[in-house]
Amino acid sequence: MPALRPARVSDHGTLVECVQQWWGDSHTPEQARELSLLLPRLFLQYFSRTSLILEDGSGIRAFLIGFHAADNDTEAYIHFVGVDPKLRGQGMARRLYTEFLRDAAERGRTEVRAITSPTNAGSIAFHRAMGFSLESGDSEVDGLPVHTDYDGPGQDRVCFYKMITR
Repeated sequence: MPALRPARVSDHGTLVECVQQWWGDSHTPEQARELSLLLPRLFLQYFSRTSLILEDGSGIRAFLIGFHAADNDTEAYIHFVGVDPKLRGQGMARRLYTEFLRDAAERGRTEVRAITSPTNAGSIAFHRAMGFSLESGDSEVDGLPVHTDYDGPGQDRVCFYKMITR
């Protein structure tokens, strides 16, 4: 079982490579490269304590990039999660989420948020299985509430939230 640790700035290059490799089987190389742009170094420079890595002797096997809101003392946000395709379905993402939620609750956070694309059925199912609720949107796609143009024109998102306690 991979060991859990906080992320470090020095993980950045490896995480970018992981995203490009792990999503390479389901995306074009250009799409995988674009996904890796969602992980700028600044996330590890300023949110390494709240971001998590699972690694073993072969390297990083899964990661979660998350942070606590700077503008309020109640919310936390999960920005990006990746799991080596060879380990998917073995509880790695659940382990990362559970640790992030535990730490957020211990630090007084009462709500965790996340987003995904309306076409990402796996992510939607996972968040629901983890007890996240769907936030109302301004539109609906395949029965899901969607926030249109959330991340810019044509970049619709499904928004999740989960209330947590210590």
